[in-house]
Amino acid sequence: MRKMKLWMLAAILCVICGACVITCCSSKDDNPVVVAPTDDSSQFVTLTDAVPDAILEIRYYGTYNFVGTRIDGYEEPTALLTRQAAKALKEVSDDVMSQGYRLKIYDAYRPQKGVDHFVRWSKDVGDTKMKAFFYPDLDKSVLFAQDYIMEKSGHTRGSTVDLTLFDMQTEKELDMGGTFDWFGPESHPDFCGNPDTGEYTGDNSKSPSQPKRSITEQQFKNRMILRRAMLAHGFKPLDSEWWHFTLKDEPFPDTYFTFPVRQLGH
Repeated sequence: MRKMKLWMLAAILCVICGACVITCCSSKDDNPVVVAPTDDSSQFVTLTDAVPDAILEIRYYGTYNFVGTRIDGYEEPTALLTRQAAKALKEVSDDVMSQGYRLKIYDAYRPQKGVDHFVRWSKDVGDTKMKAFFYPDLDKSVLFAQDYIMEKSGHTRGSTVDLTLFDMQTEKELDMGGTFDWFGPESHPDFCGNPDTGEYTGDNSKSPSQPKRSITEQQFKNRMILRRAMLAHGFKPLDSEWWHFTLKDEPFPDTYFTFPVRQLGH
């Protein structure tokens, strides 16, 4: 009798455990839900949740960008970052806030379909409606060859951000001497100065083939305020864009994500 009771208890437990496995591992149609690693946003956060003082101007959700239209994969005007990058950016925000500035974000995580959109656009040499605003000195046909447009972007790994500073006293962006996404040597952090020392030289002889342009000493100093804050809190710069920074210890250095830009959980 005792053996029978034990046998019956074991049978009941098996049924219960089996039901739990089916319930936990199945969807409504009894098929397991499989998420590709590149489509998994679980390690990302909405940037403004982590950095509530940040201002968003998501250029690729609108039409004021070098393409002139909303970019594929940007479904909402929000910004996403890996948890690690967002935590470091909060430290940057606290730093610049103490100096009277706020961070203004142009772009953060960028899905691969957005990068693919850039590549298709670069090969359509007849579409130049935004040339006067972003690449007046260059023929569009050279943008891909000169690496202004590439098939892979650090943004797609989720720990890169494009940003500037907003001056809380003047209630305007800090003057950086050039617009975000300007294709040309004027966007280089070392244009007219040495970013390692913060010394302004006024020398732009590195680009003799380009029209003679310059940035002022104050514009160079403004770039350095942003650069110093970003480097102090774990980000590394890009040598061709004053606005572009990547977390040094990015958590996904080899993963290019595909999920769209929208509020997480939607």
